[in-house]
Parts: sequence; structure tokens; C-alpha cells
Amino acid sequence: MSEHNNAAADDAALSGSGLEAARLADGGRRRFVLGAGALVVGSATGLAACGGGGSENEERFGYGVASGDPLSDRVILWTRVNRDETTATTVQWEVAKDAAFTSLVASGSAATSIEQDFTVKVDATGLQPATSYFYRFRHGGETSRTGRTKTLPVGDVSQVRMAVFSCAAFPVGQFHVYADAANRGDIDVALHLGDYIYENGLSQSEQAVAALFGRKLEPRTELLNLSDYRARHAHYHTDADLRAMHAAMPIIPVWDDHELINGIWRDGAEGHDPATEGNFAVRREAAARAWREWLPVRVPDPASPLRIYRSFDLGNLATIHLLDARVIGRDAPTGRDAFLSGAANDPNRQMLGQTQQDWLAAGLAASKATWQVVGQQVLIGRMEVPLSVYDNFTQSSIDDYLTALSIAASARSPAQQALVDQRKIPYDLGNWGGYPAAREKLLAAARAADRNLVVLSGDSHNAFASDLKDASGRAVGVEYATPSVTSTGLEVKYPQISRQFLADSLVRMMPDLKYAETSRRGYVLLTLTPQSARADWIFVSSVLENSFSASLGKSLNTLPGAANRKIIPA
Repeated sequence: MSEHNNAAADDAALSGSGLEAARLADGGRRRFVLGAGALVVGSATGLAACGGGGSENEERFGYGVASGDPLSDRVILWTRVNRDETTATTVQWEVAKDAAFTSLVASGSAATSIEQDFTVKVDATGLQPATSYFYRFRHGGETSRTGRTKTLPVGDVSQVRMAVFSCAAFPVGQFHVYADAANRGDIDVALHLGDYIYENGLSQSEQAVAALFGRKLEPRTELLNLSDYRARHAHYHTDADLRAMHAAMPIIPVWDDHELINGIWRDGAEGHDPATEGNFAVRREAAARAWREWLPVRVPDPASPLRIYRSFDLGNLATIHLLDARVIGRDAPTGRDAFLSGAANDPNRQMLGQTQQDWLAAGLAASKATWQVVGQQVLIGRMEVPLSVYDNFTQSSIDDYLTALSIAASARSPAQQALVDQRKIPYDLGNWGGYPAAREKLLAAARAADRNLVVLSGDSHNAFASDLKDASGRAVGVEYATPSVTSTGLEVKYPQISRQFLADSLVRMMPDLKYAETSRRGYVLLTLTPQSARADWIFVSSVLENSFSASLGKSLNTLPGAANRKIIPA
């Protein structure tokens, strides 16, 4: 069932059809395959008017504005200068308390050039805590759209609300998730946990089908160099919903693997073949550079450009610790047989790397805030399935196991008892379950600091909520996992399994898993108060139609205090 070790179906969301399709193995590498073609053609007329591909590159600030990495007294402002620029130019920027810009609080000029792809990043300082501001850019007689941002609070804080996003595959469907968040008006900050772009390419036939949806991908081929990655970021910014989200709220992003290379780890990547795709480190740095250019992020350490882990204080309410569980420290993932032989249990096996792990432990110990929010890429909950299900993930194999589990031990047949007693294995060996020693280190740091831990996770494309317990079964915190913006979930990987049966069965097979929704796109709305950390899963009705509605799918909660570190109904 592993999302990252089963090449036959991994990340089916990226199919150019935008519908139920899976990816097939091709010499160990993954490629897109078309699926549900008739339905695609039948739906195309409803989508052709949406998506990207307009005249954004012909407008001076056509790719929009954005803000990010807010602190209590500053925020990064971003835009890109287009048209008629050859080597360098300068823009003016303004920050005001009102949308009419009659009350300016900060302004200045910023230079940009071809060296940074004409992107502009300004660290606007001298701002007041917990305050909303409006900002814009000017170039000659042309003015950008107005963006809204907000600084972080200090002192006693009664509430902070944040949207949590992950996995936005452009060809798959509309970014309605971003649109809904942008339209709410009550979000203080957004966390993006990765796969902001996807580096994969499309075949010619897939590109043709994607074009029918108005979701044609540029560049069409897989990204390999700096020019490629910059062009893909620019193409994502042709999406009006993405631009609206950025203009509506500040964002704090981290990358996952697809911003760089699929299946990346410290010294290589599943999606990179040095024989045909060049030097791994060169490609990785090109991808990282484009990410830094096109997102409003503050680089924590210019001497270490691959470092993205950093923290943000929300007064005495919360500290947010953003991690990199992909690139900077992760050892190569193990396969099924290696895991079963015990290879994953090496106590030196790393997910974060020792430097980042030490940084996190120190941050957890030092923060006096009520909530310690850890935002990172992959699922950390103990999500294991019986080996019989892992090897043959079908409704029948699941039903056989759950039936045996439901029968009293005295009434089970020998075969049923064998099913109950069989070994379990993490459903995805690329998640923290494939790095058990590293997971224990993270949980031990939170337990030692006696902190209220809330882990936010992305990557899976599905909505999950788990109690977090260490290997001894002691409660440490909770995990809220956000569904994807567009990338399809387990309903596409296992279309032969009833959707509700699949979600319910995962909860029954995994004792620490308290909620699963495996077929809907959306985001987590996290509301922090001194009394609770509440997660609302917001789902959109469709990403395949121009119009959509949004609805609350599930609300769960956790309370502060050593006796309350578990998921409860909201």
C-alpha cells in the first residue's frame, strides 16, 4: 500500500487527465497514464474557461502579489516584474493600514534582475503586532493588485486561525481549495506543507487532455534545470485562485519532494537518474533556488540555502516549528523486505538529521507557549496494516482481516487467528513509520519538554487524524493531516474498494487513527485558543467543475494538559 514504494500507483493525482488514473512502472521510473478518457472529454466543456494560461506574463505584475513568513514586526512581500525587462529594474513598494493607501506605514524601492528571475522580495519592517495591512508594488505608471497581510501577535493571545494546504497538482483540477480559503476573511496565516508545484512532465496525449480542462501544463516535460523550475512556478501563478489566496493572507511554506525531485532524500531521489538527468546536486539546487525566488520565504541561513526549518512565535499561545523531513537529513527509504528484516530499526537512521533534530528539541524545550505546532511533510501517526493487506490491498483481504478481528478469540478458526496474529507493517514506508527511531526521538523531545504537541502533516492527499503515542504507548500529542488541494487520494489508487469502506477500515485496522477521509479534496482550518486546538476539515464539492461549494466535513479537538493529549470530538 505504500504511496512511495509502490511505483504502479504512486501519486496518481498527477495524471494529465485530472480524473481517476494511475501511474504505471516504466523501468523503475514513473510516468503518467491516461484514464477515464471518455469522462474527461465529456466534462471538458465545463472546465475550459478556468485555469491558467492567460496574459499574465504580458502584464507588469501579472503573476500577482504575495506575502509570507510574517513576524510580529515584519513580513516578506513578493511580486514579479514582467515585460520589457532585460537585465535589471527597480520597483516601489508600499504598506498601508487601509486599502486606499491614505495611511502609509512603510514604503521603499527594491531592485531585481534576471539573476533572480525578476522576482521581488522585500522584508517590510517596522510593523505592529497582530495587525492587518495592505500592500502593493509600483513600476512607472503601473500598479500591482493590492494584497492583504497580517503580522503575528505577541503577549496574551486569545485566538489564531490558520489554513493548512498541501499537494496542488495543476493538471488535475481547479484550485478551488485556495479560492475558498481566500474568500473566508477570517484566516490569520496559511501553512503550506509542500508539493506547491509538481516537477513531473506529461506525455503529449496527457497534455492534450489536460488542455481540454484548461489545465495545460508548462513546461510539458519533467523539470531538470533552473529555467524549467522557474517556468513551472510561473505557470502555477497563472492560476487566479492561487493568486487570490496569496493576495488574501500571508503564507508560511515548506517544501515536500515535488518542488524538487520526486522521492527525494539526502543523497538522491527516486525520480532522478544521473545517467540521463545529470548531476543530482545541481538539479536539487536549481529547484531549491526557484522555490526561494517564487515564494515569499525568509531564508533562515544564507550559508545553508537548503535549510528551510524555522520557527514562528504566536505570543504565549503557540510556537510553530516548520520542519524539513525530506531533503536535508533523510536517509533513503527502505523497501518491504528490508523493513521486515529489521533494517529500518537502525537507531542511527535519520529523518530530520541530527542538527535539525537538536534544533527542534531545543525549540520545544525553550518555548513557553501553550501549543507546540509542528508542521511537516509526511504522516507521523502509527499507521500500520497487516502484512496480508499490505501485500494484497483489496476489499476482500481487508474484510477477511477485520472479520477475524471481530470474532472472539475462542471462536476463531486457526486461519483467522493467524490473520489476527500476523505482523503489521507501515502502510507507507516513506512516512515516519519507516523511520521508527527518528519518530521516537521527535516524540521523546516533546514528552521530555512536557509540551502540548500538535503535528500538522501533508503529502498523503487524504484527511487523517491520529493520536500520537510513543513506542511504550504513552500519549504525546495529536496529528492533523490535511487533504490535498487537487491531487487524488486513495479512491484513485484503489478504485475497486468502496470509498466509505476504505476509510472506515483504515480506522479499524489502525488503533491510533481516529479519522480518515480518502476521497475528497480540501484543507484543514486550525483554530488555536488557550483552551483547545481544533481542526476543521473543509472540503470542496469538486475540482473538476468551474463552480464549487465548500462544506465542513469533520471537526476534532484536543485540549492542553498532560492528561488531555488525545483527539476528542469538537
